[in-house]
Amino acid sequence: MPIEYDAVVVGSGPNGLAAAITLARAGCSVLVCEANATIGGGARSAELTLPGFLHDVCSAVHPLAAGSPFFRRLPLEKFGLTWIEPEIPLAHPLDDGSAACLYRDVDLTAAQLSADSSAYRRLMKPLARNWEKLANEFLQPMLHLPRHPWTLARFGIPALCPATLLAKFLFRREPARALFAGIAAHSFLPLESIASSAFGLVLGMAGHAVGWPIPRGGSQQIANALAGYLRELGGDIEVNRRVENLNDLPKSHAILLDVSVWEFLRIASGQMPSAYRRRLESFRHGPGIFKIDYALSEPIPWKAEACRHAGTIHLGGTIDEIAVAERDVARGKIPERPFTLVAQQSVFDKTRAPRGQHTLWAYCHVPFDCRIDMSDRMESQIERFAPGFRDCILARHKMSGADLEGSNPNLTGGDINGGTANLMQLIARPIFSPTPYRTPIKGVYLCSSSTPPGGGVHGMCGYHAAGAALREIFAKH
Repeated sequence: MPIEYDAVVVGSGPNGLAAAITLARAGCSVLVCEANATIGGGARSAELTLPGFLHDVCSAVHPLAAGSPFFRRLPLEKFGLTWIEPEIPLAHPLDDGSAACLYRDVDLTAAQLSADSSAYRRLMKPLARNWEKLANEFLQPMLHLPRHPWTLARFGIPALCPATLLAKFLFRREPARALFAGIAAHSFLPLESIASSAFGLVLGMAGHAVGWPIPRGGSQQIANALAGYLRELGGDIEVNRRVENLNDLPKSHAILLDVSVWEFLRIASGQMPSAYRRRLESFRHGPGIFKIDYALSEPIPWKAEACRHAGTIHLGGTIDEIAVAERDVARGKIPERPFTLVAQQSVFDKTRAPRGQHTLWAYCHVPFDCRIDMSDRMESQIERFAPGFRDCILARHKMSGADLEGSNPNLTGGDINGGTANLMQLIARPIFSPTPYRTPIKGVYLCSSSTPPGGGVHGMCGYHAAGAALREIFAKH
């Protein structure tokens, strides 16, 4: 058969679109195949509850997208992407009615942490100042020759610490400890795990350097902007095209797969060498999530005034409470008080809900492939810090791990990160190699969050995989 495209990309999530754009900018003809009727993967939006209420299907708040070294080089604003910066990027309420907040300004954040202000400033100010250098270092495979070794070492030493150890060593008071613990819990790791601090440091310094912004009109706008730019470069996109086997694809020189390790095994297992297949089969899932989208009659009645001005709110109480909940999840146990993350986009983006009404995006951490309805426990956590919340609810849309997987096969069992992000699977993701995107199947590359640097809307997995293909298949550097 004649070559139809230089490259075919399977999956139109941010990583798949990033891979396609990287190839198209290098002069390659590219086709993107998407199984769903809409593009975007984890960056999609839809009316999930009631007409006029626009919800983000998976990802919602985007510090890594705003700070992505690749996305920042693209003219995405030309294609309709507009970032909204909430007045307070993140708030973490406590039972006394106060809230510890992450502001864009390091000094302002430190000042409201009183006794821990100096410690916070010493930790975060150098990191935030060096965001661009550090982002280029940690948003790629860990097996690489660092361009900024001393800056990376200053980050890497505390990053390897367990989050509970680092927080309790650096901070004396609960607000600073809880704030850091909530950010570190984005790792989906027990907070006693090695390298769990890395997530707290990365997302914390991103909050200071680029914010925790939301896209006007929903996360779908990220995918739409990427797709618009790809089409301008001459790339093609086909939706409703589910790939069951690599042989289903048009003839091309290279295939890039924005699919999880487990989807890759499904569609290509028979073509893999047995040793490579066994390695992928040993790759471990991370915990899952249970997600609820709400249509609300009015803003959430938070006890802490700061929460009313925050884009993201972490609900988990103290550092010890969060640690217990994350430890339970890792052990396959349902937490009594789950760590719950919420985003109130409609407070800042009036396109999300009818006038005077609001949306709420919320999820909690649960064991992998959990089928238990967590809505009562999640709503108890919200009510704990916002009494009267249930009285505001007009409608709910619930998604278990199985529901998430049904909407997007890459989200197997509710695992939104493409596999657990413990230290071993950060180093060997999914294999131990300086070019882990390359597979033993000639011309086939993996470019999903199951490859470095892992989960998050940043496009860097796709960018690096496409770079490998350009070097190895097309002899372009």
